[in-house]
Amino acid sequence: MKSRLQLKHYVSMLIGCAAATFAAGAMAARAPAVDQALHDQALEILQKSIAFKTVDGAGQVPAYAEYLKSVLVDAGFAAADITIEPVANTATLVARYRGTDSKKKPLLVIGHMDVVEARREDWERDPFTPVIENGYVFGRGSVDNKFDISMVTATLAKLKRQGWKPKRDVILALSGDEETAMVSTQKLAAQFKHAELVLNGDAGGGLLSEEGEPVVYGLQAGEKSYADYKLTVTNPGGHSSRPTKPNAINQLARALDRIAEYEFPVMRNELTMAYFKQSLPKLSGPIAEAIKAYLADPQDAQAIATLSADPNYVGQLRTTCVATQIEGGHAPNALPQKAVANINCRIFPGVSVEEVQKTLTDIAADPDIAITLPGSGSVVSDASPLRKDVMNAVTKAVHARFPGLSIVPSMSAGATDSMHFRALGVPSYGVSGLFMKDSDEFAHGLNERVPVSAIDGALAHWDSLLKTLARQ
Repeated sequence: MKSRLQLKHYVSMLIGCAAATFAAGAMAARAPAVDQALHDQALEILQKSIAFKTVDGAGQVPAYAEYLKSVLVDAGFAAADITIEPVANTATLVARYRGTDSKKKPLLVIGHMDVVEARREDWERDPFTPVIENGYVFGRGSVDNKFDISMVTATLAKLKRQGWKPKRDVILALSGDEETAMVSTQKLAAQFKHAELVLNGDAGGGLLSEEGEPVVYGLQAGEKSYADYKLTVTNPGGHSSRPTKPNAINQLARALDRIAEYEFPVMRNELTMAYFKQSLPKLSGPIAEAIKAYLADPQDAQAIATLSADPNYVGQLRTTCVATQIEGGHAPNALPQKAVANINCRIFPGVSVEEVQKTLTDIAADPDIAITLPGSGSVVSDASPLRKDVMNAVTKAVHARFPGLSIVPSMSAGATDSMHFRALGVPSYGVSGLFMKDSDEFAHGLNERVPVSAIDGALAHWDSLLKTLARQ
């Protein structure tokens, strides 16, 4: 499951029609002061990370965790402060950087070691052999999520070598199955449910224009819950020359039509209202007018209709459900004995999956249709508050590189490890240090790559965040 790809497109829509104007007036980047040896180590960690085939079922997550542990131990971490625990068919890694005040709640930095599957025959290069070409590091996981894992690991190693002393413990907690069942994520969330807050390198991040200028930084503070509902109709079937009613396919089709026409109630929270408010200065035309009207009156029917008609904004207004798969029948000359459809829902924070299931049942309005909820690893979680200390720390880190750059709170439609922490009341924020062009985004896709030029900025970003938030 992933939010970074969605965030990239989501944030890019902020600048939509104003992209050229905004990019032309963007501030020049200030090159972060990063030691060449640190850059080289971060690049090496990233390359070696990609080489571990940490897909579901390959069994390489524990080996990858052992590698990351060796990097930290070599930098001065006590081996006893780093634990690797088997979980299901994967593992977790927890590394504790001890602070000077044991009474303070720890600062948690999270990410995931696993990656989505990649087949050699589909890629131009071996997805698990890191290759540097034309200024990019190619390989599965180069962005999702081994880039920020590598940057955080290199930063923590550097801080340990320098003898830095945080006030509160800084804990690196890496999951091993974020892309699938999130069993390891649930374990980590339960283990650290009393953390002060979570910084997630698997969400948020900065957008560059196609000319390489900074456009906006998105801070993820919430995400919709993910749920797949299976609609199933069964009946005796029979010979197609003797059609009868009901027909499983026809029944299902009518229910799908009703679901397609339904709109869930409009909802809002601090995060979505902040998003609309801060995106407004970057937009023009009918969308800008609609957002302005919506901010003035969240009940404005015309504004809601305009925003709801735009796929870039409807997800910020309500729960959405859409049919994504369908199958039915067993022979071309037989009445269908079974018809099945999948409804994928992205659920607004605070709404339960059971509530959505009941709504779908009511809309389908057919007692012959069974609506079930297969497990997905997703949980309901409220958006995290836009804490002043976090906003200030992110602003400081981003503005050190790009003074005055807009920092926009976001609620992603995807799912990350953060939702399990938020569900237990731990404020969680997607604060990736990666800035890249939208055209360079291939996470989950073919030929995933990350710019080598992004390394120094990300290292400076994590250094600033950790030093600011761990000393409070």
